[in-house]
Amino acid sequence: MPDPLSPAELRALDRAHVWHPYGPMPGRQEPLVVESASGVRLRLAEPAHGRRELVDGMSSWWSAVHGYNHPVLNEAARGQLDRMSHVMFGGLTHEPAVRLATRLVEITPEPLRHVFLADSGSVSVEVAVKMCLQYWRSAGRPAKQRLLTWRGGYHGDTWQPMSVCDPEGGMHELWSGSLPRQVFADAPPDGFDAEPDEAYARHLRELVAAHADELAAVIVEPVVQGAGGMRFHSPAYLRVLREACDANDVLLVFDEIATGFGRTGQLFAAGHAGVSPDVMCVGKALTGGYLTLAATLCTSRVAEGISSGDVPVLAHGPTFMGNPLAAAVACASVDLLLGQDWELEVKRIGTGLREGLAKAAGLPGVRDVRVLGAIGVVQLDHDVDMEAATRASVREGVWLRPFRDLVYTMPPYVTGDDDVARICRAVCAAAKEG
Repeated sequence: MPDPLSPAELRALDRAHVWHPYGPMPGRQEPLVVESASGVRLRLAEPAHGRRELVDGMSSWWSAVHGYNHPVLNEAARGQLDRMSHVMFGGLTHEPAVRLATRLVEITPEPLRHVFLADSGSVSVEVAVKMCLQYWRSAGRPAKQRLLTWRGGYHGDTWQPMSVCDPEGGMHELWSGSLPRQVFADAPPDGFDAEPDEAYARHLRELVAAHADELAAVIVEPVVQGAGGMRFHSPAYLRVLREACDANDVLLVFDEIATGFGRTGQLFAAGHAGVSPDVMCVGKALTGGYLTLAATLCTSRVAEGISSGDVPVLAHGPTFMGNPLAAAVACASVDLLLGQDWELEVKRIGTGLREGLAKAAGLPGVRDVRVLGAIGVVQLDHDVDMEAATRASVREGVWLRPFRDLVYTMPPYVTGDDDVARICRAVCAAAKEG
């Protein structure tokens, strides 16, 4: 092995060569160097603002729900490495992928029965869109090729997902003239517990009906709109969409990449509404943050429709599809989650977030404070000063990653009460100084 690089050497090489997400090249902010992670703590290679360890308030972009360096997931990875880390999925299969697909069918809403394993969340959305478009082509209705969604959404950074992200003010507005033109409903009214707005429900029904002849599918993030604004809406609107899609022969897709595996207090956010989509995307927490993996599930109606068409295959096959190492860790992660009282843990974290973030409501510049499941959000009336907010949270011993006008947290489910309180202090400090 080469000699380890010093933190200064790492930063210099990083600045010269490494392009970080949503940033320029070279970056304008110097990233902190992480040397290890365990439980809910990130250990830095050198102190930052007086801190060598930081509590992770982000679950590594919502994926590390079991924390870091978990012995169960480590053992699953080691055991699979001794057998094989990868084998192509074309013409071959293996136990980790079969077990994972079967487990996903067992725990997701009926009648989702078939699983396409993808590399990442964005790719799973690409696959979902391709499924819907090909379903209608196979049915002899190729004109049904547009998608309907509501404003304020975010579905990923690849091409079709960008087309159903918010077209105004979102991070993909740059590509609005090049992306497929989709149909956008107004953003759903705020408030998970708010009484459904019948005028808005009528707006959804009328829009689906008006475009039914050209719509392949409606795609939304159920209950929580994530990177588009961390907004919560009533589950009632999911029931409205299900009814409108059924009435107008349109498929319904739920993007549960961020909301799946318990984050909102239900195993999947669709459970809040008691409805099932025709296609569902899952990812992020699927492997507990260990490896990149996602999945697109669909009903037998969709699968059989595609497979009975003139082109009876779904022409999509990532090189690392069904990667055995990722699938083995995903199986262990799902079993680890379901083998404990995850609902109690999410509820406990939510209670701590409500208590700790209540203090933020009185801060200057704070527009709203909201909590759902293990998600806590402080919304400002101005864009966050990222440098100042990050500095404030690190001084409190917490890693946060604010964006736009939001300082928010999605802690790992293993975060203890004292660390939840610490995260809340950091969110308040970041909101105050950012």
